[in-house]
Amino acid sequence: MQIDLNGRVAVVTGGGRGIGREIARTLAREGVAVAIIEVRQDLLDDAAEEWRREGWGGAQLLCDVRKAGDCRAAVETVDGQFGRLDILVNNAGVAGGSRIETLSEEVWDANLDTNLKGLFLMCQAVIPAMKRQGAGRIINASSFAAIMPSIGGAAYAASKIGVESFTRVLAAELGPFDITVNCYAPGMIPTEMNHYAERSDAQKEVLLDTLTLRRWGSPTDIANLVCFLSSDQAAYITGTMIDISGGKFATQAPWAAYREAR
Repeated sequence: MQIDLNGRVAVVTGGGRGIGREIARTLAREGVAVAIIEVRQDLLDDAAEEWRREGWGGAQLLCDVRKAGDCRAAVETVDGQFGRLDILVNNAGVAGGSRIETLSEEVWDANLDTNLKGLFLMCQAVIPAMKRQGAGRIINASSFAAIMPSIGGAAYAASKIGVESFTRVLAAELGPFDITVNCYAPGMIPTEMNHYAERSDAQKEVLLDTLTLRRWGSPTDIANLVCFLSSDQAAYITGTMIDISGGKFATQAPWAAYREAR
């Protein structure tokens, strides 16, 4: 089975760095024209240089996903330039937090505005183009925090469980137009946002003990899943959240198997 995405057009929000950048690269290598959406011009400039160097098609667009006008303008630019829009990857996100007693309204709003409202606005913006085509793929970033939240992460977890419910409703609404909508729940993938790589060795061991596959995930793991969900091979998958966490807490004590194996 070969995934063939040649000639398709994608928008990746937050595609200037981290997991989003790897998603954008992976789609580009598969022949997709990728429009990267970012709120920072320096990240767009860096991506533009890589895209020129590699000879990939696409665009780099300044856009704040929290603003409906920005989202509509970005989508209109992509649709106008390429004549279609096949894939939307809602990757942009933030992860600030603290315990609920001291959680500020500003931090709460930041999580909900970017992680959930921004996703809603981007989905709303691409629907007309995808309906016109009679096909499309919308892929949303949730989190393992939507399955099992952490102390101090109420705002982030609330936003990400919202992504799952939103995904299910949108999948149902767009099913008649052959547009699939799914989300994915990454586990522990070291990024600039979560600082896993900066933790002490002892802290890392505790975290790794929760995983059935006792290793950190990588942005490539997520990008490969997104590539599959974007393809024709995933045409009968919609309205679901895929756990891509290395089997985090799949059993009560996944570390026990590793101790026995040693």
